[in-house]
Amino acid sequence: MASGFGFPILSPAEIAEQLFQYGIAPVANLRPENIASPQPDLLPGVLARFFNSFVDAPGDGEDGLLGFSDLEVLDNPEHHMEAIRVLRLYNKSQAFLDSIQFKDFTLADFTRPTPRRVVEVLSALINFLFYREEKVTLLQPIVSETPDYHERTLELKARMAQLQKEIADHELAEQMEEPMAQQLEADVNALQQKVQVYNKQQLALRAKAAVINDKKEEIHRKITQADFELTKHAQENSRLMSKLVKSPEKVQRALEEKKSARAKLKESEKIAMQNDQEKSAALEIRNKAHEKLTKQHSKIQDVHEQLVAAKTVEKEVKARKAKLNDESVSVMSFDAQIVDWQGKVHEMEERLKGKVKERNQIIADENQKLGALSSEIEGKLQCLEPREKKVEATIAKASNLCSEAASARTAATAEQQKIRAKFNNIVKAFNTYMDSVDPFLERVEEVGRLAARE
Repeated sequence: MASGFGFPILSPAEIAEQLFQYGIAPVANLRPENIASPQPDLLPGVLARFFNSFVDAPGDGEDGLLGFSDLEVLDNPEHHMEAIRVLRLYNKSQAFLDSIQFKDFTLADFTRPTPRRVVEVLSALINFLFYREEKVTLLQPIVSETPDYHERTLELKARMAQLQKEIADHELAEQMEEPMAQQLEADVNALQQKVQVYNKQQLALRAKAAVINDKKEEIHRKITQADFELTKHAQENSRLMSKLVKSPEKVQRALEEKKSARAKLKESEKIAMQNDQEKSAALEIRNKAHEKLTKQHSKIQDVHEQLVAAKTVEKEVKARKAKLNDESVSVMSFDAQIVDWQGKVHEMEERLKGKVKERNQIIADENQKLGALSSEIEGKLQCLEPREKKVEATIAKASNLCSEAASARTAATAEQQKIRAKFNNIVKAFNTYMDSVDPFLERVEEVGRLAARE
């Protein structure tokens, strides 16, 4: 048998039963006769189902597409699709069988196998499934200690998907609101410019109002002065009227002078009234300008409120972005923890595989030694049988040879007991080694549990 280790060869009936049990039978009505007299498509069908069920991860299977190098070499690639698929399956099968130390698997064994080779390959495959099932059962307690690992992973993935969806929605909303924000920013800039213009106009109007107030005060002062002069002239007129009786000529001259002065005073009063009317009109214009400025100030306050609202919205958008960034950091930390846990589990599995491989190698070496001892014992026992027959023949011929035959039998029995004692010592040493390996495997399992809890 072309294998680097020993495994039991199963009968065609057992092989057919196990293929059905593991779900890798190529046809639904597979019978032991189909294995005893195999068809060329038996091994490819079993191996393809085996890889799809136990080796390849979901989505890792061959897609059947050719590379550019294959397309350059082949004239009609579509005519070679089936041959390339079979060749890829053979390469994968050969690599896998080499990994389980089943050597010398050729293309002839894959396409036109003999019944013996079919039984050997399928026996190796089923024994590997037995070994895999045993190790999965051994690791089941470690997996059962972290029952919520997959649930936690699914929750984190769902949370990540939700956060990514929220980020995408937020970015989409931001992109949709970006023209509006740009328009609002342009309106705010225009309103700020208008505010500056209005402020300048308001300062100019205030300066004009101050000048008008100064002129109004000057006019009031002049009116007061004119009233004082008028009163003074009235008193002077009364005094002159009293003198009129005494000196009519002088009074007449003084009266004429006073009349001329009065005319001048009336003319100045008229001019003052005109100036007062002009000042009143200017004051009315200032009041109207003040009302316009008040309206413009209310508009400026409304624009300022819109600007404050826009800044509030911008702050809220920045806060949401910061919150999304914090949640992304937490999700990344969770991903790092998941990767760390997976690395620890993978490391423990690799250590366990190494120890199991080492143990299997030692068991294989011990089995080989036991086989060699068994064959040696059988050879010596076979050598003893003709001696016994020869001794029985010589007893009939000569009674004096009985003592020699008895001594030879005694020597053979002693040698057999010696070999059996050596065989028992080897079995005891093997059991001692297995007892020393079991605590180490228990420690490996305990370390795996602690790593899973962390």
